Amino acid sequence: MSIKQNLHQIEQQIEDATQKAQRTINSVTLLAVSKAQKINKIEEAYAAGQKLFGESYLSEAIAKIDALKHLDIEWHFIGPVQSNKTRDIAQHFDWVQSVDRIKIARRLNEQRPDHLPPLQITAQVNLFQEHSKQGAALDELNELLQFIDQQPKLHLRGLMSIPPKQADPALQRQQFQSIQQIYQQSVAQFNQLDTLSMGMSDDMIAAIASGSTMVRIGTALFGARPDNWKQ
Repeated sequence: MSIKQNLHQIEQQIEDATQKAQRTINSVTLLAVSKAQKINKIEEAYAAGQKLFGESYLSEAIAKIDALKHLDIEWHFIGPVQSNKTRDIAQHFDWVQSVDRIKIARRLNEQRPDHLPPLQITAQVNLFQEHSKQGAALDELNELLQFIDQQPKLHLRGLMSIPPKQADPALQRQQFQSIQQIYQQSVAQFNQLDTLSMGMSDDMIAAIASGSTMVRIGTALFGARPDNWKQ
């Protein structure tokens, strides 16, 4: 199928899952994960109506952002944020979903250009303590959220999390529900929060059933990445 057909199919799946969960229609946003994808594929998705795109690798992302600056794309940085990359991220992106420590939040705030609106921020939480993944530990999360909330050039929007892969939908839901509980606790303290970014191509349905407001979809939209994409 074409990217346009894939997009419409995903949108229908999101709508069906939202209705099944008895949630409000349009309460789940689709973020197209375009890392390792060619510019023409992003253009095809955009032409089909997709406006939000997520990137993980800075040099690749900046080239795409520059090439597509004539389009009103909302760019989300979703990869690990290294200290030496914060200036370029602060200058080029609309959202940063992977802020996992105060040092990174401080640098993004200091390096966000004055002429741009505040960076929209989700704090990445590593609830399951996976060493292979970024994210603030649960006992660090509240301090991180408080710091982000106090920065004038950052706007705290919510949480992002990537739980361990599970094939069993029941286990997927169990993990997502644990994250959702942490999110609700955060909302009680920071009532402006409106974003819980969790769920990808293989577990999107379970994530929506568990309260996700943003799903990050790459493979189901664009197809498999090239075999050598990490090079």
